[in-house]
Amino acid sequence: MGFIEIVFIGVGLAMDAFAVAICKGLSMKKCDFKKAGIIAGYFGTFQAIMPFIGYFLGIAFSDLVVNIDHWVSFVLLCFIGGNMISEAMSNEEENKNDDVDFKTMIILALATSIDALAVGITFAFLKVNILVSIIIIGIITFIISFIGVFIGNKFGNKYESKAEFIGGAILIFIGLKILLEHLSII
Repeated sequence: MGFIEIVFIGVGLAMDAFAVAICKGLSMKKCDFKKAGIIAGYFGTFQAIMPFIGYFLGIAFSDLVVNIDHWVSFVLLCFIGGNMISEAMSNEEENKNDDVDFKTMIILALATSIDALAVGITFAFLKVNILVSIIIIGIITFIISFIGVFIGNKFGNKYESKAEFIGGAILIFIGLKILLEHLSII
């Protein structure tokens, strides 16, 4: 897996965090760099940690699934992507508040990074350089989340569902690409 694919995965994974960052921005009377940095820091850190944990889980169980790893990658990425698209198309309101305290941010960061754990498992099967990958994913998520807070504060709900939909589509596309490569179709 190359640099560009890791960047696209990072963007795809960051879309959940971006959507929540927009919600956090919506709930702020006045957006400032400190709060945006705190939010982006939590999301970027967790989006980097979770694939790292998933990677080592994947290595621990790789002997059991070595012959079906491309199918596992495909199913996980499509499931995550499909879930993101489903959430984007639902009419449910997200919980919104202005808090950036530890408890609030840990819950949000965990909720938005669970899919990154599954991607980390996929990385183990694909022999990805995990350190480079998690740095790229963490930085991308930080930047996108930071921007998301300001977009939410300025423009509101307009972009939230579109971001989640695009992120889901990217993950499905990458899952399909992995499967087709392993089946020697592309």
